[in-house]
Amino acid sequence: MQDSSSGRFERALTATAVGVYVLVVVGATTSLVNAASACATWPACNGHWFIPFNDPKLVIAWMHRAVALVVGLCLLATTAMALLAETRPRVTAAVGFAAVLYPVQVALGAYAATNTTTTSFAAVHLVVGMTIFVGVVLALAWTLEPEETSGPVGMSFADPDPADADATNATGNRSGIRATAFAYFRLMKPRLMWLLCLVASAGMALAAGPNLEVGTVVATLTGGVLSIGASGTFNHVLERDVDQRMNRTADRPAATAQIPVRNAIAFGLLLAAASLAVFLSVNLLVAVFGLTAIVFYSVIYTLILKPNTVQNTVIGGLAGSLPALIGWAAVTDDVGLPALVLAGVIFLWTPAHFYNLALAYKDDYARGGFPMMPVVRGEAETRKHILLWLGATLLASGVLATVTTLGWLYAVTTVVFGAIFLITVVQLHHKRDDTAAFRSFHASNAYLGALLLAIVVDALVL
Repeated sequence: MQDSSSGRFERALTATAVGVYVLVVVGATTSLVNAASACATWPACNGHWFIPFNDPKLVIAWMHRAVALVVGLCLLATTAMALLAETRPRVTAAVGFAAVLYPVQVALGAYAATNTTTTSFAAVHLVVGMTIFVGVVLALAWTLEPEETSGPVGMSFADPDPADADATNATGNRSGIRATAFAYFRLMKPRLMWLLCLVASAGMALAAGPNLEVGTVVATLTGGVLSIGASGTFNHVLERDVDQRMNRTADRPAATAQIPVRNAIAFGLLLAAASLAVFLSVNLLVAVFGLTAIVFYSVIYTLILKPNTVQNTVIGGLAGSLPALIGWAAVTDDVGLPALVLAGVIFLWTPAHFYNLALAYKDDYARGGFPMMPVVRGEAETRKHILLWLGATLLASGVLATVTTLGWLYAVTTVVFGAIFLITVVQLHHKRDDTAAFRSFHASNAYLGALLLAIVVDALVL
C-alpha cells in the first residue's frame, strides 16, 4: 500500500485507533465518577447541546458524547475508504466489524444515559467499546504488514544496548578497586531497577492511597533493588558463554571474567538472602513473591525460556509483572484485583517494548543462538506483533481505570503517551531500521514510566 490513497487510509486508520482508545478511556472515567447522572437525557444534555463548564461530572459526560460523535464520523469515513480503496479483505472485514458494532455501542450508551443501569450493563458497554478498538487495531496491523519478507534491520553494532549504555567507556575509565566495584554494580543490571521499582511503587500507591507509610515504601523498594540485583547477577553468570558471542554483551563482567564465576555466584546469593530478609520484615507474602521473581527470571526465563522458545519474551513478562503484586501485598498482605490488572498491563507491555530491541539486535541474538521473534518469524511478523501487543496494553490500561479510583491525570497520560507510542510503532513499519526500532523502544519506556508516575501521583495526591 504505497500510493497516496492508501497512505491517507493508513493515516485515517491510525487516527481512528487513537480516537477509539480515547473514547474507551473517557467512557471508563464517565462510569467511574458516575458522570452520566449529571446528563440524564440523550443525545443533548438536559436539553442543551452546549453546557456550562462549572460542573465536572456534566463536563465529563458531555465530552464523552462529543468524542463519541467525532470518533463515529472518523470510523465511518475510514470504513468508506476501506470499501473504496483496494484494501485486503481482512482489513475491510475488521474495519467493517468495528463500524457495525459502533451503532450498538451508541445505543448502549444512550440507554445507560437515560436509565438506571447495573454494573454488569456498564461492563458490557465497556467490552463492546474495547471490541471496536480491537477491530480497528487488527485492521491497522494488517494494513501495515508488508507483503514481502523483510530483510535484516540495518544497524550498527557500535550502537550500545540501552540496558548497557556507556558501560564499556565507564569501565575503561576505571581501574583497580573502582573498576571492580563498578563491575559488581553492573552485575546487578541497575538500569532495570528504576522501572521495576516504579511498578512496585504504583502497586503500593493503588493499595494505600494517601495513607501509604514511608517505612513500607523504603523496605519494599530496598528489597526490590536487592532482588533485581540478585536476578541480574545470576543472569550474567548463566549467560556468560553466550554473552561472549554477542557484540552488545561481550564486555559484561562475567563474560570477560573480570568477576570470577564463584565470586559472582556468592554475590548473587548474598543479594538474594538480603532481599528476602528485607521482604520478610514487610510480610511473608511479599517475601514469597520476591523469591518467585528471582527464581523465575534466573532459572525459568534464563535457562528454559530464552534459549528454547520464540515466546520467551511473552512468558518472561511474568517476571516483570510481579513487582505490581509485591507493591500491593506490601500494604495489604493479600492480592487484589487492581494489582492483578496492573500486573496484566506490565505483562502485555513487555513484548511491545522488548520486540523493538530484538529487531535492532536481530543479528546479535541470532549469533547468540536465541530464538527471538525476528530471528524465527521475521521482522515483518515482529512489527505486527508489536502493534498487537501495544493494542492489548492500551486495553488493559483502560481496564485499570475501571477497577480503581484513578482520575483525569491517569486518563490523560495513557491517552497522550499511548498515542505517541502508537505513532512510533506505525513509523517503524515504514522506516524499518535501527533508528526507528530504538525510537519505538524509548517511546515504550516513556509510556510505561509516565503511566506509572501518573498512577502514583493520582493515587497519593489527587
